[in-house]
Amino acid sequence: MANYNLGFITDELILQHVMETVEKYRQSISIIDLSNFNKNLIDPIKLTFDAKVYGKNLSDIIENEVLRQIDKTNNNHIGYFHQNIFGHLGAGWHVPESGYDIVNLEDNYFVELKNKHNTMNSSSAQKTYIKMQDKILRNSSATCMLVEVIAKNSQNKVWKISLNGERFENENIRRVSIDKFYELVTGDPQSFKKLCEKLPLIISDAVNGLEDVAIENTVLKELESTSGNLLQSLYLLAFEKYEGFGELDISL
Repeated sequence: MANYNLGFITDELILQHVMETVEKYRQSISIIDLSNFNKNLIDPIKLTFDAKVYGKNLSDIIENEVLRQIDKTNNNHIGYFHQNIFGHLGAGWHVPESGYDIVNLEDNYFVELKNKHNTMNSSSAQKTYIKMQDKILRNSSATCMLVEVIAKNSQNKVWKISLNGERFENENIRRVSIDKFYELVTGDPQSFKKLCEKLPLIISDAVNGLEDVAIENTVLKELESTSGNLLQSLYLLAFEKYEGFGELDISL
């Protein structure tokens, strides 16, 4: 194991945390079968448009959809990485099982963590702000933060928002970029930058420290065995119980 020398977290803890995230990545691809593929209810009409409009083979379209689903799951794993590292940083900080994403009960910090500044629509932003308002009303010493990993700017500022056409702002409800949050937690203004610099090396060490994972993708095989017609199998997967689909005759 290399010496990462981050200063705000031990080499052992950061490697362990990265290995846990890598393991979650690997679980996403270890078994890719039709059951998992259809968990989110595949839209065969969209896949038909994709194949026709982009002039692609249907099997390639299905493979791309498999990769899209894996990528969506992996975004959640990256959320795990960003959130749970704070259980290893700074006294008093921990990740609760429910409620706020990150809290420090000693210093009365309550944090909602988002990966990107544009991941919340206005409705979810308002809901989050109202949740924070409620916390402030119940605990006047509390500071609530919306922390964004990928923010427009490096910032730690009052979160100003419009609720039902009325503007609200509170000094103790803040919008914070991840670098400023790392600074708050670790006391080091460049701690997030240091982590980013060492991350490729840490990931390499984590991957090298784990056994190879066998990847089994049976989606195409299972679809072909359903009807012998990939497109028809996709439609039957979604619409098998709909009127008339027992006699479906469709092809690209």
